[in-house]
Amino acid sequence: MNAPVDIRQVVKDTYGEAAARVGTADVGSCCGSSSCCAAPASPESWDPITSNLYDAAQMGDVPDTALLASLGCGNPTALAELKAGETVLDLGSGGGIDVLLSARRVGPTGRAFGLDMTEQMLALAKENKRKSGLRNVHFLEGEIEDIPLPDNSVDVVISNCVINLSADKDRVLQEAFRVLKPGGRFAVSDVIVRGEVPAAIRRSMELWVGCVAGALSEQDYLAKLAAAGFEQVGIEVTRVYSADDAKAFLASQAQAPAVDALAQQVDGKFASGFIRGVKPMSAACRPAPARASDQAEAPVSLPTGGRCCG
Repeated sequence: MNAPVDIRQVVKDTYGEAAARVGTADVGSCCGSSSCCAAPASPESWDPITSNLYDAAQMGDVPDTALLASLGCGNPTALAELKAGETVLDLGSGGGIDVLLSARRVGPTGRAFGLDMTEQMLALAKENKRKSGLRNVHFLEGEIEDIPLPDNSVDVVISNCVINLSADKDRVLQEAFRVLKPGGRFAVSDVIVRGEVPAAIRRSMELWVGCVAGALSEQDYLAKLAAAGFEQVGIEVTRVYSADDAKAFLASQAQAPAVDALAQQVDGKFASGFIRGVKPMSAACRPAPARASDQAEAPVSLPTGGRCCG
């Protein structure tokens, strides 16, 4: 019997490899082909999931290495309606592109945090911060299932095609709810499923790391958000992937004879979506429990408590 696969370690290893390749511009893929977990060597080589996510102005606002390490499926910073002075947290921040863009949106009176578990990606993100010259950016090491920030300390939680990579999505959503202030917003981009998915794709670890096999259905995502306590939940579909898109994504990740058949089976069944939710103003404030991650020295302090705590 095969040993169980450690999804977290697979994701960590493959993202680390992608970060290491950014410096040489020989990125290609961390999963066997370009995908939302694989930064391409140039914008022209982006696949249907990662292509055309940022406009020219946004691309000009970040270092080239932040753009090359962009592994997302959407642009949460363009849809999250960030305001000056807000505190933003990006779950699975990778090379830091969405953190840097958020930092510019919230301005010098706001702050943008990026959380990532991959050492190589954090090193790349910190270098991108240095190149950007931004002073309101902070990168934290940790897992999105155990966020190293206090309760009620963040105005907006964003993420870009990362929650699908977690094997414990309920825990991720609970943690996002915990760190948000009452009235705080959950505003992430992610891949969602629209219909039945072939078992062959669900079984594939490479496709899981490519954000596809771990995708939730629209109904499941909304149900999990509600179970975590969020209100005003909704999903806005931003891109639906066709059979041709699926062929491009599957080309190097499946045996050639199977590509056409798999592509037809997933035609229109995967989409990128912008997923929203709000933490109720009535959410009870409580002291943050003792957490192992809280014992480490933090690069910056955050006040606990949202508006309901005064």
